[in-house]
Formats: sequence, structure tokens, C-alpha cells
Amino acid sequence: MNRLTASAGLIRRLTLPPKVAWPISQRIQRFATGEESGGNPKPPVPDADTIFEKIIHRQIPADIIFEDDHCMAFNDVSPQGPVHFLVIPKRRIPMLEDGATGDTELFGHLMLVAGQLGKQRAPQGFRLVVNNGEHGCQSVNHLHLHVIGGRQLGWPPG
Repeated sequence: MNRLTASAGLIRRLTLPPKVAWPISQRIQRFATGEESGGNPKPPVPDADTIFEKIIHRQIPADIIFEDDHCMAFNDVSPQGPVHFLVIPKRRIPMLEDGATGDTELFGHLMLVAGQLGKQRAPQGFRLVVNNGEHGCQSVNHLHLHVIGGRQLGWPPG
């Protein structure tokens, strides 16, 4: 099981003991609030830059596979399949329902980019997932599309 830790502005992967097998959203939340890093828990700050804004602004590294003026795609740090990348809008939209009527073109663009990259990287098929809200296991308060493929996926998920 992997988790992210920040040290001197760098991101590195550490191995967790097997007894700590939280779902990814819980691990990220525990790390973000300081519980997992041994610090005092801190309340989440909804307006603070998310890890995705930091990737967009090149404040932390990511394996970027696509970028244009409206969106960015990069490989997931905790892949759930041989192919697992995220497609995010460069403008922060916290959750799906936070999109406005004027975001129709952007939402369509995200889907087209996810589809084109998915076809290139997982030609036999892929799954497109949008986790939304706490019960949807959304781990980062910035809309993102997961594209997962590279093997036969099971159903039902989760």
C-alpha cells in the first residue's frame, strides 16, 4: 500500500504496513489532515490549493501525459490497473454539480480527451470514473476523471 508524503517540497512514495489498508480517499484525507503523518489533525481548507492545482502550477511533479489550454492528464500515483490516469480541468471545479451552464464545452472537452487518451493507452477498452462527494469517495476537491484499463475489469465496482 502506498501513500504520499511531502518532504522539503518533494513528493515521495513510502510503504505502509499491511495493517493500514484504508481506501485511497481515506488515506489522502488522513494525510491531508495530519493524522497519517503523525501531526495534529487539521480541518480541511476547501479554498486551499489542492494537489491538482500544485501539479498544474508545477509546484510538485507529476507524470503528465497530455496538456492543453483547458485540461491536463497525468498518470495516477496509486494506479488501480495497468493503465490509470486522471484528466482534470485546469480551472478548479470542486465537484460535478459545481459546473455551470457555461462549462458545457469544458465538460465535453474533458470527455473527449479522456476518450482519445483511453483509446491510445488501453485499446481493448477502459473504464471512465468520476468520484463525486464523500460517499462517492472523491479524494481531491477538484473535479477529475479516472481512466482505468489495460486488463479485464470486474463488475460491479466497489
